[in-house]
Amino acid sequence: MLDAAIAAQLKSYLGNLKRPIELIASLDEGAKSREVRELLQEIATMSDLVTFIEKNDNDRKPSFLVTQPEGTENIRFAGIPMGHEFTSLVLAMLHTGGHPAKIEAEVIDQIKALQGSFEFETYISLSCQNCPEVVQALNVLSVFNPNISHIMIDGALYQDEIDKRQIMAVPTVYLNGEVFGQGRMTLPEIIAKLDTGAVKREADKLDKKEAFDVLIIGGGPAGAAASIYAARKGIRTGIVAERFGGQVMDTMAIENFISVKETEGPKLVAALEEHVKEYDVDVMNLQRANKLTVNGNLLEIHLESGATLRSKTVILATGARWREINVPGENKYRNHGVAYCPHCDGPLFKGKHVAVIGGGNSGVEAAIDLAGIVAHVTLLEYANELRADAILQKKLFSLNNVTVITNAQTTEVVGDGKKVTGLEYKNRANDEMHHVELAGIFVQIGLLPNTDWLKDTIELSQYGEIEVDSHGMTSMPGVFAAGDVTTIPYKQIIMAMGDGVKATLGSFDYLIRN
Repeated sequence: MLDAAIAAQLKSYLGNLKRPIELIASLDEGAKSREVRELLQEIATMSDLVTFIEKNDNDRKPSFLVTQPEGTENIRFAGIPMGHEFTSLVLAMLHTGGHPAKIEAEVIDQIKALQGSFEFETYISLSCQNCPEVVQALNVLSVFNPNISHIMIDGALYQDEIDKRQIMAVPTVYLNGEVFGQGRMTLPEIIAKLDTGAVKREADKLDKKEAFDVLIIGGGPAGAAASIYAARKGIRTGIVAERFGGQVMDTMAIENFISVKETEGPKLVAALEEHVKEYDVDVMNLQRANKLTVNGNLLEIHLESGATLRSKTVILATGARWREINVPGENKYRNHGVAYCPHCDGPLFKGKHVAVIGGGNSGVEAAIDLAGIVAHVTLLEYANELRADAILQKKLFSLNNVTVITNAQTTEVVGDGKKVTGLEYKNRANDEMHHVELAGIFVQIGLLPNTDWLKDTIELSQYGEIEVDSHGMTSMPGVFAAGDVTTIPYKQIIMAMGDGVKATLGSFDYLIRN
């Protein structure tokens, strides 16, 4: 089932097993069960420490456990963990088999100390780039705490469960039968939600930190580049990030990053994080800034956790977020038919009718991708023509299950109280109202800068972007800004990186002169 290169690599990985593991499958006579049987039998031939057992003692077929002989049955895969989830399977086997997880000892102790019984279920799609991190985090919890169990469920394979639970976004995580969270979640985020005292302990720790020379707010490409250049100057450097990687984590195909022919957002972020860790940078993840003030000769960044960090200079690199259409029903049906990531959530709408709002590159790319999954795509563009590149438009108009409507102003998202059933739009040319029956709506209309917390503090443009000069300086002395959050005209990853470098050099020059 595995190609020769992947099989050879997996066999090499399994050489790191320290103790026996069992792959215990629950299968039927269906095609997917046959694929799972073939996969597990092949894996079992790669190591004497791996045993394949077929028990058929679970209602979800196909599914299989990754466990130790006579051990706690904590990790289950319901589906075929290929694609993005193949790494999740490999790590589950390695960690169950005694190969050490790459997490700090204090985090392992925190996991072991969690009290209570936790049964996690995660609904995923194999095309979702955010799902593996959630799956792998919950699997790690299950390895180190016998009171925690986790099952990964491929939504495309268990459509009846998707329909019953009205799941329209992945990953969706259930804990003990109740919704625990949706979307990307890291291991520290999950632990923080389970360990209620973790936030205060971390805030107390942050409060005690000495003042930085440069403190960077934001861990995307701009923030990462800024931190590397700052650390190389030998000055005390810190990064505060709500999530390291920022918006790039939600980007699938990247084909215009110079010198890298093609990559994916999560891979690029992993490389950035690895590069940052090569230097003396204090990375403070899962922290949201909510206020910027001046205290004597120092700038202060106040965090939502209650902590306050101090620095001689600050670089604001908080990036941007998906722009919303801001119509009735959008917030009500978010993750219940209204979605922002076609790569993640598209497979949940297989065979259904969906809409894409937005005729720029991202909207047209989304429509093209979705057309290969769903029954029909309706693309609505506010202007009188699409704004996407010509090559993308040519591909779009070649598809026979896509309808393009221009001069369309979406006015309302319609639903039945539980999920989206359609949308209303106005034809801007003649003011006529129209209704489209739909199961899902993918919003792709650009980005909004993350500057709400900076209003009335520094000078912002009419679009909410931070105004900067040629050195990245803002209207507040000692405060610089970089990347998508600023007025730079082109929002590109490579532009943000260069902008982060410019802001660091500007802040270093400021430190020298002051």
